[in-house]
Amino acid sequence: MQENYLAKWLNGELTEAELLEFKKSSEYEAYVRIAETSQKLEAPIYDEEKAFEALKNRQLLEEPKVVKLQPFKAFLRVAAVAAILMIGAFFYLQNLDESISTGIAENKEIRLPDNSEVILNADSQITYDEGNWQKERDLKLNGEAFFKVAKGERFTVHTEQGKVSVLGTQFNVRQRSKLFIVDCFEGLVQVDFDGKTKKLSKGMSLSLIDGQLLETDNLEHVKPAWLAKESSFKSVPLKYVFEEFGRQYNMEVATKNVDTQKLFTGTFSNTNKELALKSISVPSQIKFKLEGGKVLFYGE
Repeated sequence: MQENYLAKWLNGELTEAELLEFKKSSEYEAYVRIAETSQKLEAPIYDEEKAFEALKNRQLLEEPKVVKLQPFKAFLRVAAVAAILMIGAFFYLQNLDESISTGIAENKEIRLPDNSEVILNADSQITYDEGNWQKERDLKLNGEAFFKVAKGERFTVHTEQGKVSVLGTQFNVRQRSKLFIVDCFEGLVQVDFDGKTKKLSKGMSLSLIDGQLLETDNLEHVKPAWLAKESSFKSVPLKYVFEEFGRQYNMEVATKNVDTQKLFTGTFSNTNKELALKSISVPSQIKFKLEGGKVLFYGE
């Protein structure tokens, strides 16, 4: 593009051929925006009396002052503000927490930045800082999840009732209301809760149910039962069993004449509703009644 195209374009002096060539240049759109913006600017109203008074005041000054117009400084200030905003936005986006959740009757597999694997059970959520993950492998869990942790720095799962820390292992954490259960399937797990610390090795389990602590060292499975589409319980109050049934089948659960604190040990299917209802009701010596999306467990 010839150097005088811009001046001629502003003055409307370009020939059709020159205008066509000018429009092909990469600068053309920017010049158009500048021109459109400048047309919206309004010149200040000129006041002759004020101007004359200002002129007299300037003549009274002992030494004239020269003010250099530096419009480029204004541009630099705007550019600096824009740069600060862009940098701030970058760091803000970098520090946004990643949150992954599941709905009712849904499981989901997640691979973390260090290749650790997480499988979320129904109605559960994990939250973690993806940008800072390599420095600090911390996440928050609400619900239930199975973890297969890649070897590396300490890996910590935070819940409302306690935290679980490992270096590299496989374990399951269930946190529902006042139910907190940690099962260790491989390696070594450290559990911190209520100012206490417990270490679990392979095959050990810790349960904190309604404030009552229970430890066992004979896990029957090599992985949590829910990965095989079953919900398993060992000495857990019926109220938590009912909640899990509702969570797996998206049903409203009600009870009548049932001791919901009665301990339940057993398993129910997460894919066969009728079988699941019988697996709960028969050993508990209660009955059930289905009504659309509701189920009533009742005793006689």
